[in-house]
Amino acid sequence: MGLLSIIRKTKRKEREMRILMLGLDNAGKTTCVKKFCGKETNSISPTLGFQITAFTFNGCTLNVWDVGGQQSLRSYWRNYFESTDGLIWVVDSNDAVRLRDCKEELHALLQEERLAGASLLIFLNKIDIPTALSPSEIEEILDVDTIRKGKRHVHLCSCSARTGEGLLEGMTWIVSDVSNRMYFSA
Repeated sequence: MGLLSIIRKTKRKEREMRILMLGLDNAGKTTCVKKFCGKETNSISPTLGFQITAFTFNGCTLNVWDVGGQQSLRSYWRNYFESTDGLIWVVDSNDAVRLRDCKEELHALLQEERLAGASLLIFLNKIDIPTALSPSEIEEILDVDTIRKGKRHVHLCSCSARTGEGLLEGMTWIVSDVSNRMYFSA
């Protein structure tokens, strides 16, 4: 039995998931994690490198890897792909100028073999800002139809990391989707 088989069996037994949270800088990745865990979100600095937050949700242990999104850090993202069960891509719904960059980065990520099969949750963050683009506009700009045609499990969820709106819905979806794939499939 190979090491990868042993790791998979252990993860199944312990119902543990590795969730990678990525997106452009200032999208709200860290705020999403902190708000979901009930931590203080008033003063959040840009993530330099990564932060791992572990918590239990719906009977599963989630290890959420929050990785900085600055341009200078994106080339290091590939160092975090191994054994990823779910990918959360956070979009700043109020940053229309950078949505094309957001699309390019997302589509490039999804070409990575080590992320093949990972469930994809797209958090449309900052939806509470009056000038934010609508979910349908963002879905079109990100070309989510192409992602779906690639047979990837994908879900878009409007949210506000500031208020917490939508975070529970998104996390429930990704945990359920990963669970169905990892623990309930043959």
